[in-house]
Amino acid sequence: MAVPLTILPNPMKPYLPTCEQCFGEFVEALEELRELTEEVNRHKDDLEKYRPDIVRLFETSHEKALDTMRTYFKEQGRPPFSGSRDITVEAFHEDLIDDGQGWLDMIIARIQYNPLYPGNYLGSISENIIKKYFSLLENFERNFKKQMDK
Repeated sequence: MAVPLTILPNPMKPYLPTCEQCFGEFVEALEELRELTEEVNRHKDDLEKYRPDIVRLFETSHEKALDTMRTYFKEQGRPPFSGSRDITVEAFHEDLIDDGQGWLDMIIARIQYNPLYPGNYLGSISENIIKKYFSLLENFERNFKKQMDK
């Protein structure tokens, strides 16, 4: 009796997700941030306890958005970008994002935030996430959906 041959993925070849897969992961991460933001808006008195989760979900959502952009441009045959700033600028030129400066501010905020060092930056970054950055991520979601529907 012949034993069926199971073909396993090549461990030497890296897994490269598609643009649609990256966008799906971004949408999932953004939905978690959306739910938390709604929770925070219902319980503004308890904002302090939500701050670490707000920042964590924001960082995940932002990184997934950048992964989506990177994969989108790669699938178009564009050369690799040197970093998140270059991807952001290109995404602005391609109308994937509306506010290029706001996105660059998000990158700077992520660089400045470091939970290992003392300071109250957790407070200011979490407030900026709720007031500014969340809507920028939602706008990217809307714009990218339009792009994918073309």
